[in-house]
Amino acid sequence: MKRKDIRIFGFNTFSKILKNSSSKIKKPIQINLKKEYQIKQIIGSDSIFVLYQNGKAEEYKTNSKKKISIRNEKIEKISTGNKIISILTNEKKVYLSGNIITKSEKQSQNEFINISKRIEDPEDQNVNDVICGAFSVYLLTSKGNVYGIGENGFGQLGNNLNDQKKQAILMMKDVSKVFTGNSSSHVFILNSKKELFGCGNNSYGQLGLDTSIQKISELTKLKNIPKGKIIDIQCGNAHSIMLISGEDGKRRVYSCGNSISNGIYNCGDINSFTLIRSPLLDNLNIDRISSGKGHSLILTSKGKLFAFGKNDFGQLGIGNKKNKIYPVEIETDNFWLNVSNYDIGCGYETSFLHYSLISNLNEDFVNFFRNGEFSDYCFVTKDQKRIPVHDIILRYRIGSRNITNLKLLIQSKDEKEAKEILEMIYGNYDIDIDSKQEMKRYKFWKEGLNETMKRMYYDKESKDFTIKRGNKNVLVHKLVLIARSELYRGMFLSVTEDKSNKVTDYSELSDEAFEILIYYLYTNEIKDNGFKLTKEIRNELEIAMDYFQLNESVPNLVTIANELHNQKYK
Repeated sequence: MKRKDIRIFGFNTFSKILKNSSSKIKKPIQINLKKEYQIKQIIGSDSIFVLYQNGKAEEYKTNSKKKISIRNEKIEKISTGNKIISILTNEKKVYLSGNIITKSEKQSQNEFINISKRIEDPEDQNVNDVICGAFSVYLLTSKGNVYGIGENGFGQLGNNLNDQKKQAILMMKDVSKVFTGNSSSHVFILNSKKELFGCGNNSYGQLGLDTSIQKISELTKLKNIPKGKIIDIQCGNAHSIMLISGEDGKRRVYSCGNSISNGIYNCGDINSFTLIRSPLLDNLNIDRISSGKGHSLILTSKGKLFAFGKNDFGQLGIGNKKNKIYPVEIETDNFWLNVSNYDIGCGYETSFLHYSLISNLNEDFVNFFRNGEFSDYCFVTKDQKRIPVHDIILRYRIGSRNITNLKLLIQSKDEKEAKEILEMIYGNYDIDIDSKQEMKRYKFWKEGLNETMKRMYYDKESKDFTIKRGNKNVLVHKLVLIARSELYRGMFLSVTEDKSNKVTDYSELSDEAFEILIYYLYTNEIKDNGFKLTKEIRNELEIAMDYFQLNESVPNLVTIANELHNQKYK
């Protein structure tokens, strides 16, 4: 699967590209948009929007395609509902097109209205996230307040007021995250204390409450939530699914709502979040979830893809149009190169998945291990498979004394188990509990990857590469550059370039910006070095990310810098 490719199944929104294809695609089919830029996000409802890394977007309908842009601002995120399109820009503004725009505003077909201004408090109009329900929109501001705007027939704005289209209503303060769906009239809100609240339509128990309460017009604290950390909640029209990281570190999926859509083999609707039990999922760790109107997708850390729910348009990708009231596996033709770099998503009756550059420090180093490049030596497994490893990373992660013990442990495992153990070391990943306990007995487990990388950053003696900046030399670890920067990975893979050094200037970057960048390469953090994160330095950091061809990582370097600046000066 190429990095710019998409796989879709279900209702064929891309018929303009997929000529001679059925309107109902029953198995995942690959398409290539042939764009220069990497895909950042795909989101859909009755149409599909593709957002690229350069901040531009396109909308695909059954027989048409059009470009989406917002003046001179970059698009950071798109969220859609029922004939609603909301756009979050890099200026922390939200623009809206669709049913919520009032007729008095005389909106043209292609016009987007700035609805950030509908927040009454002018000091709270910087929006960090926008989330669309079916007929309502939720704005989460940089102050941690969430506002609702739009239809309120089910109380999905958290009050008993009539529809609110002219003003954004404050729903809750001190909010961590908001969850709803493109076809949903219910919403969940998680506060900073990790308490979960809900309101809106509950006619099928989709809020996890008894169906005798048809709708909840006030935000209600939800009890009997599964123990563990809430990773994600995805909402359909009449069901909800929740991804929980349990006390044992394993991620599981829970569901409630309509019996056809909730993935639980049961004769009736489920009015409390219940574990989806399936022999297919029992021994797998769940990576991501997504829901459409009445169907859901589950992606596991082993690269397996499952679906359940309604299947009228083939949106389950299983080759037919039969509904499935329990999870079934989708054949993926082994196209997953690295499951952590793939996103899944659902439109109303469509499903799609695509390669994403979104990554973090842990994933970058696991990818580095999986590539098997630039290794120093190999471990041999019980089934005589050779696994390339990197001496300096192992020495920092587990200590030189433990490498011999690790070698013996790998020799006792087959290739699959051995790779799981090594991925755990490289990326601080969770693996099955037995192997984790075995590693603890060998005293391998000491710290997270972030702490390891900080030690590497401050250890000048082991740095083996020099970046020249005029008459100054900056020492770094070659393997860190390779793991984090596509520029340097390509340079060291080249057979023609000098691999002993890379003479560069980076003259547009100040010493302050360059120091911030190098520390970020190691830690995904900005070091408190006394620098003022001025607008000039923040602009330089954006240039630096382009120079080094860094992945659009989480958290983003420029985003961190902006947030730190705002905390200090606002």
